Amino acid sequence: MGHPPILASKSATRRQMLDSAGVAFDAHSADVDEAAIKEICRAGGLDAPATALKLAEAKAAAIGARFPGRVVIGADQMLDCGGVWFDKPADMAAAADQLRHLRGRMHELPTAVVCWRDGVVLWRHVETPRLTLHAFTEAELASVLAAEGDRLLDSVGAYRVEGPAIRLFQAIEGDWFSILGLPLLPLLGFLRRQ
Repeated sequence: MGHPPILASKSATRRQMLDSAGVAFDAHSADVDEAAIKEICRAGGLDAPATALKLAEAKAAAIGARFPGRVVIGADQMLDCGGVWFDKPADMAAAADQLRHLRGRMHELPTAVVCWRDGVVLWRHVETPRLTLHAFTEAELASVLAAEGDRLLDSVGAYRVEGPAIRLFQAIEGDWFSILGLPLLPLLGFLRRQ
């Protein structure tokens, strides 16, 4: 491939996944108006998986415009609970409210990855894990919030399944890497073919 691909993300978790897999890559944070893209997608009747793909594509395009000839990896994740889409919580009170909304319910985490070069989508993939939180008590919630702190504000779900918040879950179905924010195995397959 010549130059290594560029990951269009500031997510430490996504960077760590590629690093752990031994993938050489550069990383640049993509600045896109996610709220505006979500509104346009919603108005256009797109579902959460299609919206996650649009967001991933927008991130890849934003970085790709600055680096002609380079493959850019864009990724994004949505949280859909019964048709309600969630964003990263603004503060700990919002995180607690979000977790209360998800309590005892199943939600989906459509997670998209796009590879882009010179204005063209070379490849795209979306996974939709399903996660169910048990009907946890307020004491359990308080314990997880205290243990996790501000780290929860970096997650669209206001939880980290790789941390103490796992105690709030009843069931998880789907690809572990996708739950963490990047469908890694399909991406590695695409990169090998390149």
